[in-house]
Amino acid sequence: MTLMGRMMAEPLMISSLLEHAARHSGDAEIVSKRVEGDIHRTNWRELARRARQLAQALARLGCVAGNRVGTLAWNGYRHLEIYYGTSGSQLVCHTINPRLFPEQIAWIINDAEDRILCFDASFLPLVEKLAPLLKTVRHFVLMTSRAHMPADSAIPGLLCYDDLLAAEDGHYVWPRFDENTASSICYTSGTTGNPKGAVYSHRSTILHAYAAALPDAMNCSARDVILPVVPMFHVNAWGLPYASAIVGCKLVMPGPHLDGKSLYELFENEGVTFSAGVPTVWLGLLNYVKSNGLRFSSFKRTVIGGSACPPAMMKTLQQDYGIEVIHAWGMTELSPLGTLSKLTTRQLALPPEQQQRLLEKQGRAIYGIDMAVIDDQGRSLPWDGVSSGNLVVRGHWVLDKYFNIDKSPLVSVDGVPGWFPTGDVATIDADGFMQITDRSKDVIKSGGEWISSIDLENIAMAHPAVAEAAAISAAHPKWDERPLLVVVRRAGMALSREEMLAFYEGRIAKWQIPDDVVFVDEIPHTATGKILKLKLREQFANHRLPTAGAAG
Repeated sequence: MTLMGRMMAEPLMISSLLEHAARHSGDAEIVSKRVEGDIHRTNWRELARRARQLAQALARLGCVAGNRVGTLAWNGYRHLEIYYGTSGSQLVCHTINPRLFPEQIAWIINDAEDRILCFDASFLPLVEKLAPLLKTVRHFVLMTSRAHMPADSAIPGLLCYDDLLAAEDGHYVWPRFDENTASSICYTSGTTGNPKGAVYSHRSTILHAYAAALPDAMNCSARDVILPVVPMFHVNAWGLPYASAIVGCKLVMPGPHLDGKSLYELFENEGVTFSAGVPTVWLGLLNYVKSNGLRFSSFKRTVIGGSACPPAMMKTLQQDYGIEVIHAWGMTELSPLGTLSKLTTRQLALPPEQQQRLLEKQGRAIYGIDMAVIDDQGRSLPWDGVSSGNLVVRGHWVLDKYFNIDKSPLVSVDGVPGWFPTGDVATIDADGFMQITDRSKDVIKSGGEWISSIDLENIAMAHPAVAEAAAISAAHPKWDERPLLVVVRRAGMALSREEMLAFYEGRIAKWQIPDDVVFVDEIPHTATGKILKLKLREQFANHRLPTAGAAG
C-alpha cells in the first residue's frame, strides 16, 4: 500500500499572497504615479483592505464565481487591487491590452464575456466608442475618485471606482476553493487569426510567482524596491505583482508615464533597485540618462524580455552603469516565464567574452519548466548549441488548452504527449542555455508587441493594384523590429509607397502599419507554393527603414 504524506493540504490561493504581504510586510510601500499625474502612496496592509472592499463591491454588482472582470488600465495601485480583489473572490481578472486595434479589443471582451469593465481615465474615449459593441458588460467602472469623474459621459450609469469601495466596510473573508480554479485570463496578440485566451489558475500563478522570485530567476527579496515597467496588461506584468507580495517588498508603479525623464525620476526618488521591461523602454531611459550626464544611485539589475535585448544595450547597462542585465524568454502561454540567463559557478570562471555570449542567449529553464527542441517529426534534437529545431515546453504554468477552444495544441516528443509548441525555432547547448534562432510563424516583434505578418499581408492583398505581398521584419534601432512590406504590383497598374501605406489607415492599429514598402518583380516561393520569407529576410537584411534615424 502506498504511504501518503500527512501534511496539511492547504490550497494555493492568490488571496494568501496578499494576506501574507499585509500581515508580515504591511508597512512596505506601494507607490503609484497616477494617470492624474500625482504620486499616490499606500502599503500592502491598506491595499489588502481595499481589495476586500472591492470583492464586496463586485458581489453587490451581481458578480458570481467565474465571472470575468475586464481591465483597461496602466500599472497602479487600483489595478493591483483589482488583481487581488477579483481572483481572491473566485472571479477572473481579465487584463486587456489597450494598444490593440479597437475592434480587436471589442472582440476580446466579447469572447471573454466580461461582466464588468474597469478602466483608467485615459481610456474613457476608447471605452465610450466600444461600449455599444460590448454584449456582456453590465457595468462600466472608471478607475478614479469622485473629484475626477467626468461631468457627463456617453456611457449611461458610469460608476466611480473609489465610490464603490467607499460603500463597503472591508469585513470580508476570502473564500477557499479548488486551487485549479481560474484566476486570470490574458489574450495572445493574435499573430494568426483572432487572439486566443490563456486562462491561468491560482495554482499555476503562485508556482510561477515562487519561481520568478528565485535567485537564479529575478532574485526578488524584501530588500528590493521593484518597478515593473512591463505593463500589467502584458501577461500579469511577468508575475511581478505576485512575486512582490511573496517577498513583501516596496513596489513602484509608473502608470502611463514611461518616458525616460519620468522613469528616471521615479527610479531615483523611490530608490528602485530592480525593474523589468522590453528593450524599447530601456533605450528611452538610457538616451535620457546619457544626454543629461546622469547616473543611477540605486538601480542594480533588470530583466529584459519581450524581444531580444540588443548586445550593445546590454553592454551599455552592464559596463557604463553597473546594472546586471538578465535576459529572459517567455510567452503568454507560459504565464510568461520560461528561461532566464544567469550564469553558473563554472561559467563565471570562463573568459568575459564567453560569459557575455551566454548572457546574450535567452537562458536556462527555471524549475517548473521543461523544454526540448524537436524536428518536424517530433523527434528530440541534441543539446549541442548547434542543432536548430522547434522549441516545445511543458510545466506547471504552461497552457494546456486555450479559452473557448476544445482542441489542445499540445504535441508529442519522442512519442510522449503533453508538450506545448512555442512557434519559435531554437538551439539548446549542453549546459541548457537556449537561444531563439527564428520564429516559425514569422511574427514581427516591435518594442515587445507582436505584429502579425499575415494580417499585414491580407490588408495589402485587398488593394486592387497589389498582385502579391509579404511582410517581414526589418531591424530598427529603437523598436528592435518593424514591418517591411514587399509588394508585387499588378501588371499595368501604378502604386506608390505612400498610397500603399495610406491604405492601412483605419484598417489596423497605427503602430502596426509597416514602416516601409519595397516593390519587386517577383517574390520567392517554396516548392509547395509558400512564400519563402527566409530568402526575403536575407535579401533585405541591410534595408534601412526611413524611420530608423527617427526617435520612434
